Amino acid sequence: MFRLLLAASLALAMAPALAQKKSCDQIKAEIEAKIKAKGVKTYTVDIVSPEEAKDKTVVGSCDGGARRIVYKRG
Repeated sequence: MFRLLLAASLALAMAPALAQKKSCDQIKAEIEAKIKAKGVKTYTVDIVSPEEAKDKTVVGSCDGGARRIVYKRG
C-alpha cells in the first residue's frame, strides 16, 4: 500500500515536468492575439536574446528563459 501511494505521489509531482512546453512561436502568437484583442493595429513582436532585450519592452520569455519576447507599438 505504501509503495502504491509513493508511486502515485511521485507521478503527480512529475506531471508538470512531463507536460509539453510551448515553443517560442506559440507563445509569440498568443501574445499577438492578446494585443490584437485590445485593438492595437500597428505593432511588432520579436523574439530576441536577453542582451538585445535590455532597452526594449519585454512581454514574455521562452526556451527556459534563454530568449525574450519584446513588443514595440507603432
